[in-house]
Amino acid sequence: MSMRFRPAHPGIDNLMPYSGGKPIGELAREKNLPRIIKLASNENPLGASPKALEAARKAVEEVHRYPDGAHWELKEKLSHHLGIPREMIVVGNGSNEILELMTQIFLSEGGHSLYAWPTFVVYRLAALAHGGEVVEIPMDESLRFDLGRLAEAITQRTRLIFVSNPNNPTGTIVTSSEVRTFMEKIPEGVPFVLDEAYFEFARHVPEFPDGMDFLREGWPVVVVRTFSKIYGLAGLRVGYAAVPEEIARLIEKVRQPFNVNHVSQAAAIAALDDEEFVERTLTHNRVEMARIQEAVEGMGLSVTPSFTNFLLIDLAGRDGQDVYNRLLEKGIIVRPMAAYGLPGTIRVTPGLVSENDLFLEALEDILEG
Repeated sequence: MSMRFRPAHPGIDNLMPYSGGKPIGELAREKNLPRIIKLASNENPLGASPKALEAARKAVEEVHRYPDGAHWELKEKLSHHLGIPREMIVVGNGSNEILELMTQIFLSEGGHSLYAWPTFVVYRLAALAHGGEVVEIPMDESLRFDLGRLAEAITQRTRLIFVSNPNNPTGTIVTSSEVRTFMEKIPEGVPFVLDEAYFEFARHVPEFPDGMDFLREGWPVVVVRTFSKIYGLAGLRVGYAAVPEEIARLIEKVRQPFNVNHVSQAAAIAALDDEEFVERTLTHNRVEMARIQEAVEGMGLSVTPSFTNFLLIDLAGRDGQDVYNRLLEKGIIVRPMAAYGLPGTIRVTPGLVSENDLFLEALEDILEG
């Protein structure tokens, strides 16, 4: 018997599921290759914070207990780390959950979610899944958020605004003065979500804004961050946001009970003390980003200036999907960007030195071939 189920929101019918970077295991099953290198998902090539791993191993012995549903210890640690009251902190199953909850709370049918494109595709998926509409403003010619055009697009139907800074997948940033000018144009009652998943990679840049400063000054901004990138805890799914207390209370009402597991909370608490690992990650990333950029530019390609742990590489007229497929044949996973409206590009996360050497060798071989 065939049946037809109708989703509550028609937009769900037309959604494409979120697709992450191709898993290593999947490629291994398909190609039976001796070595596979994954440079697709903006993961930390040095692994996870050692302090976080030690805490996680200890926490595994207590998994027969439910986790702390209020995230008390993690919030307390974040409060000291960020310099804001714990009542302004919410914790999520990855930062994705917080983005989803913001959409669930504030976006109703007919309401608009506003952002620039291309950016993190979850903004679009969450809005359409909850019956909202999306307004996507093109990036400027430098692939940066055009905050001036974004402000002009605000209407009475705007219910939620997203800015990814630094932006995924372009790696570009907007400056502190640009963000301040933009916030002055946001109507009262419209939450402004500043997604800072890659904050730690850009915090050394003088003109790069720290969203926490805006929050301390009283701006109605929702600053979202994650433990997945700099701390290497992508597999544990833990993120957080600093928000006005009113929004924090709303999020706590609708999030799932025990949404962040016990092991993840323990690892995140310990990771915040591992500044040595953070600095080691930043040093490795800075050196290898520069090395890869110089090498690919030597091949006649171009790279968008990036303040993250990934590079958007323009393939000089070549098809990104084709280059991606050819790299797969060599056991190297990168990210094709056609789904983001950038069919002539690939996104690459620097790996270990030896992995980057193999990627550059394979890419040059493909270009010459």
